[in-house]
Amino acid sequence: MTTTLQLGGELEVGRIGYGTMRLAPQEPGFDAAIFHVWRAPADRKAAIAVLRRAVELGVNLIDTADAYALGETDELIADALAPYRDDIVIATKVGAVHPSPTEWLPLGHPAYLRQQAELCLRRLRVDRIDLLQLHRIDPDYPLEDQVGALAQLVTEGKVRHIGLSEVSVEQIRAAAAIVPIASVQNLYNLTHRTAEDVVEYTAAQGIAFLPWFPVAAGAHAAAGGVLADIAAELGATPVQVSLAWLLRRSPTMLPIPGTASLAHLEENIAAARIELSDSQFERLSAIAAGAGE
Repeated sequence: MTTTLQLGGELEVGRIGYGTMRLAPQEPGFDAAIFHVWRAPADRKAAIAVLRRAVELGVNLIDTADAYALGETDELIADALAPYRDDIVIATKVGAVHPSPTEWLPLGHPAYLRQQAELCLRRLRVDRIDLLQLHRIDPDYPLEDQVGALAQLVTEGKVRHIGLSEVSVEQIRAAAAIVPIASVQNLYNLTHRTAEDVVEYTAAQGIAFLPWFPVAAGAHAAAGGVLADIAAELGATPVQVSLAWLLRRSPTMLPIPGTASLAHLEENIAAARIELSDSQFERLSAIAAGAGE
């Protein structure tokens, strides 16, 4: 199994990145099932330490979004890593607004997308965004206008590559007719596989697939289950085996597990060294979609 892939055909990145959503704490008093990502972490020094440790451990793709902590996550990345090493790739997203801790809404007005990209440039302290992803397609605006706004930023030299999030194969094809698509970021993990056709299509096209929520929770991970058994066979943790399954699933799979814990960070990154046998991969693949959810 290869340990790197070429993002956009030119940026070499490790097969496990780091997603910054988990740096922001859940807001007390709200629905715990919703990712709030509303405020920056109270302990900024600890968050910066996690970001720096991720890079020390070999992670060179950091994923964020303008809506995470209303932009404060971008500032944390810059405080931790700027000026950036030449091999560090920063991926961010625009096109979703977060007006309260429990609201996530698409907003694809072309002028808004361009404005948010400009703000990302400032907060991240970069002259060009390596990977700018459309966080959600807004049904109120034509897809070609939304993707066209991002393509304009590429033409202006402010963005290097374009990605999409939560899209179908048909939408990827439509967007690719406007500008090359370097990545797709959909919900996908061992027990949530509704994006199977997108995983297959991106692999065939050489498009990076960044599964968000890459490690599922549920009964499938309980003691005595397939996941726990295989983890014991490998001397690994269930989380590591879940990530190893993703890496085996597609040559363009690039999980971006997030955490605010240094110990969990090291556990996640070590998953890249785990090699599943054909039998282990097949046993994991046979876990019923939605198991334990």
